[in-house]
Amino acid sequence: MISSTMMAMTQLVTQLVFLLVIFHYSIATDTLNPNQPLRDDQALISGKEIFALGFFSPGRSKNRYVGIWYNKLQPAGQKTIVWVANRRSPLSGTNGSLELNGNGSLTINSMIFLPMPMVALTNPVAQLLDDGNFVIREANSSEFAWQSFDYPTDTLLSGMKLGWDLRTGLNRNVTAWRSYEDPSPGSYALSIDLEGIPQANFWSGSTKKWRSGPWIGIQFSNAGEQPSNYGLRFDFVHNKDEVYYMYNTTGTNFVRRALVDQSGKVKDFVWIERTGRWNHFLDYPINDCHEYSKCGPYGVCNLDVWPICRCLQGFKPKSPQEWPLMDTSSGCDRLTALDCKNRSDGFMAVTIAALPETLSTILYTNISQNECRDRCLKNCSCTAYATANISGAGLGCVIWVTEIIDLRMSPNPTQDVFVRLAAADLASISNKSSKKSQSKSVVLIIVFSMVALIIPLIYFCSWGKKKMIHKDVRGNGEFELAQLQWSTLMEATHNFAKTNILGKGGFGLVYKGKLAEGREIAVKRLSRNSTQGIDEFENEVTFIAKLQHRNLVRLLGYCIKGDEKILVYEYMPNGSLDPFLFDKEKGDHLDWQTRFHIIEGIARGLLYLHQDSRLRIIHRDLKASNILLDIEMNPKISDFGLARNFGDRETMIKTRKVVGTYGYMAPEYALDGVFSMKSDVFSFGVLILEIISGQRNRVFLSSPHLYLLGKAWRLWNDGKGLDFLDPLIGNSFSMTQVMRCINIGLLCVQEKPEDRPIMSSVVIMLGNDDAPLLEPKEPGFKAIFSPKHDAALNQNELHTFNDITLTEQTGR
Repeated sequence: MISSTMMAMTQLVTQLVFLLVIFHYSIATDTLNPNQPLRDDQALISGKEIFALGFFSPGRSKNRYVGIWYNKLQPAGQKTIVWVANRRSPLSGTNGSLELNGNGSLTINSMIFLPMPMVALTNPVAQLLDDGNFVIREANSSEFAWQSFDYPTDTLLSGMKLGWDLRTGLNRNVTAWRSYEDPSPGSYALSIDLEGIPQANFWSGSTKKWRSGPWIGIQFSNAGEQPSNYGLRFDFVHNKDEVYYMYNTTGTNFVRRALVDQSGKVKDFVWIERTGRWNHFLDYPINDCHEYSKCGPYGVCNLDVWPICRCLQGFKPKSPQEWPLMDTSSGCDRLTALDCKNRSDGFMAVTIAALPETLSTILYTNISQNECRDRCLKNCSCTAYATANISGAGLGCVIWVTEIIDLRMSPNPTQDVFVRLAAADLASISNKSSKKSQSKSVVLIIVFSMVALIIPLIYFCSWGKKKMIHKDVRGNGEFELAQLQWSTLMEATHNFAKTNILGKGGFGLVYKGKLAEGREIAVKRLSRNSTQGIDEFENEVTFIAKLQHRNLVRLLGYCIKGDEKILVYEYMPNGSLDPFLFDKEKGDHLDWQTRFHIIEGIARGLLYLHQDSRLRIIHRDLKASNILLDIEMNPKISDFGLARNFGDRETMIKTRKVVGTYGYMAPEYALDGVFSMKSDVFSFGVLILEIISGQRNRVFLSSPHLYLLGKAWRLWNDGKGLDFLDPLIGNSFSMTQVMRCINIGLLCVQEKPEDRPIMSSVVIMLGNDDAPLLEPKEPGFKAIFSPKHDAALNQNELHTFNDITLTEQTGR
């Protein structure tokens, strides 16, 4: 009796649940009809279930928005939003509804949120297509009266146009969200510029950050290598009706999306079907030289030299006092004025990576190079010309009528630009080239005849150079740094006022300063009581002056006056990472995407130090307080006072002088004085785990007493990795990404150096979800013993953690 009653109740409940599901999702098709509103708890699903449209709340926000997201291609626990309807007008509750009116207009809670069809439709339907486009059309027509593709938000999808409809004046541009929890338009935007030769521009407010360069038939000239091996098709249309860029993945085995991110990047992602993951493969700007007008007018950016900015031959820095401070935005001036009246000017050929900025240019089609040269000489405003194959215009000639900017070198430069110079400067360049050619023959004779003397001379000079490091620093001969006046720094810091103090380290105090021209700087003043200050000072000058990377802090200059030794850096408005992680008021502003962005940046900076720079540098003091954050929260590794240079054949060094910060030191270094690149990897692993958890690497009261590494290890082994995540992050995170980062962090802090990955592997693992991850082994320094075992500990066992920075400690 009981059994039959239970069965009947079960059947009744099942039927009720089924009816509720049918009622709840009765509109879960791809089409919305008039007078059939889409409620907050419902969704449209495209025909092949690729995209979904419905209501959502980003991150921890309580606001509700109507958006489109990938229905199946989702990181665990997250929606990949590609379009937002009411990004400027959020709803405050869950009682919203999307409705198609009988005249063909869409409303959210009876409010029209975007421009709708001008002509009333008689039998309208709204449909979500499998390419992510939400369209309105007549029921029996394939023509769209309105489409979401005409109103992009932060994402460019396959088949979506970026650019202009010249017939209607419609400008389709892509704009970043204001924040990860606010999809309203932010300050970053990608758009097509119609002035000059049309190209794509990336903006931060009214400031241009990057440009694509003209279209050259297969891609934009300044866009870098595209993943053509995946079968992508890129199109650029430029005619009297439209100017737009579009890519198409139809017929390929993967999905691509381009995202304008609120961190100030244009990011490309692909979802490859056979792997089932998003892959982040490219950012714009790609590097420092891709940043718009990095070296100013007539300046050339070249990552293969230092400093990376140089003036073209025949030009000099416009503001000589600013160039040594790495402020090259003012560019270069001519050595000799042009003489258009007497037509004595000529041209210097410069081979670069792509055409300079084409905003103020004249494009002539189907003329020869000689004709182009003649037209430039006859035009007194002409500063340069080039032959170019511009798609849509054919082979022709480009003439610049203003200063030329955004010149960039690459390992394989392909574009010739002919820069107009005065006759005197051309003659000077010609003489130098002739003398250089003649001197080569003389040098060869001397080298072959004096080879026996040169070898010991090289040895002697190398020894002498080490002895003369103070002379190099004072003389400013090798590093091309600005030697600033004491009076300038006194004025900039208001006589080193206490109110200007930014922080304190082992080197001394750091002050905020402001130069007369308005540039903000950070001034590190060597403490007179610092026993290690001289070594740190020389290290900073020796290393940072030779290094150039977006994730390293930039040294601008120095000052030596008596006992005073001062280093001047670029100012980082957001200070160090330390308070953002461990101060709960600041930590509340550090969401997961920003934390992951910081982790990736530190990894790339460390890879540059270990492998990609002209030196091989071991930092030895990588910690949260030595990671500085710029205005856009980009991380920059700082404080190279304890760094060491590795020779090409060196793999590890043993020292009796252990320096650094407990809590970040690798076991082999803290206990035995042995350090290597793997020592930095250990420190980086500690940093990852601190960034994820928002906790310092110190003792947690448990049995045994665990450090942060031990806590992470225990939770990982128990399958509770997400419990390690800082609760301030809330629910706005990718579970897969968090677990991957914990895994990588634990791999980096393994006890044995040989078990830890190198930084190139770390960067690949962070940036590519397809990269396989090993299971980590037990970390070093995961726990201390209970007090009854303390007496048995070796006297060199590590107890004190990252509250202390060592200045000298003898390793056993």
